[in-house]
Amino acid sequence: MAQGAVESVEAEDLDSEELDEETMSQLESDMDAVHILPLSIIPLQTPSLRRARLIKNARLESVIELYHDVGGASGQIESSELPNMFGWPKGGKHPDERVISALRDLHSFDVYSLRIQLRKLGIRVEQTNLLKLSDKNTGELMQYMNVFTQPLLKQIYNMAESSVETMEQLIQKYTCPDKHEALENLKLMASKLHIELQDVPNFLEEYADIYLSIAYGKDCLNTLIPQIMMFEESIDEMSESYELSNDARLMRGINYIKNSISDVTASVVSRFENFDRESETMWEDITEESFNHVKTMIRSHHVSVGAILCGLSVKMKGWQNNLAAGRGLARRADFIRSDMMQGMEMINRIEELVKKQQQQAPTWETFAVERKR
Repeated sequence: MAQGAVESVEAEDLDSEELDEETMSQLESDMDAVHILPLSIIPLQTPSLRRARLIKNARLESVIELYHDVGGASGQIESSELPNMFGWPKGGKHPDERVISALRDLHSFDVYSLRIQLRKLGIRVEQTNLLKLSDKNTGELMQYMNVFTQPLLKQIYNMAESSVETMEQLIQKYTCPDKHEALENLKLMASKLHIELQDVPNFLEEYADIYLSIAYGKDCLNTLIPQIMMFEESIDEMSESYELSNDARLMRGINYIKNSISDVTASVVSRFENFDRESETMWEDITEESFNHVKTMIRSHHVSVGAILCGLSVKMKGWQNNLAAGRGLARRADFIRSDMMQGMEMINRIEELVKKQQQQAPTWETFAVERKR
């Protein structure tokens, strides 16, 4: 078992068909978020705990949310309070306490990071169909997908064959009722991609999923950028305040936050640009081998990119809530000190770790040279 893993545990069946419409809608919304983990999908023995959520607060701390409502009210407790609440034995002996303790340390709860991290922790979610984005979110992300699907379609079909324009239409090609037509389409794809006939469906499924993960990240980033710009405008107002500008410690904190957010945002943008460049090179001669190289590279960044996007999303949401409450500059300064500063060091540490990993990671050029040998 990997270091830091909990005892391998399995979840009770959570049949999505048995959930009422409202509960299912909430679950799908939670799974689309980067900062929310619905504990209903986690193998816990305490029934009432499975109705709660693990969320990131403005300080980037993982807390148990026992209830929430549309008005914004939220009942939260620290995970350290759970043993007293449920009468668990002391010393971390209850299996639920060990699971929650492991989950608490995750930096992001987006589905792509969760797939990797839950596997590392030995936490087995039987209903793996829940570890995916909602159909609604997937549909909205299609606007980002064409740039990834069109090059694959060009590789397989001539441009003159305009009937194939999307990934869904491509998949329909090998699942159509006409078995002879489906077989011919499978053979064509296998030949073009240099893979075995039986491997085509799995290849297409992984291809769609890996680029959906990039689309998801880009969508998060595109949502964040205007929020970050608004945040910078707000803190500039604080710097222009005579009273606040004389608080040297506050000004240092504001500059630290502003520079940190700017640096990590630029880094994430750079990584997405790198994903695009690597993909463009792969599409010049796409094979199962070249795709696996790009897939491994992209997945190696899932956890770190997810952590940064989660951290920034939570910080910006906290700041927006602060502004929506109509608080003046002094109250905003208090929020900077009490909540915004907390967790920024963690985001910077993750970014530094990523930079070291990138220096050691093999590039496409290295892969291409090895491939020719």
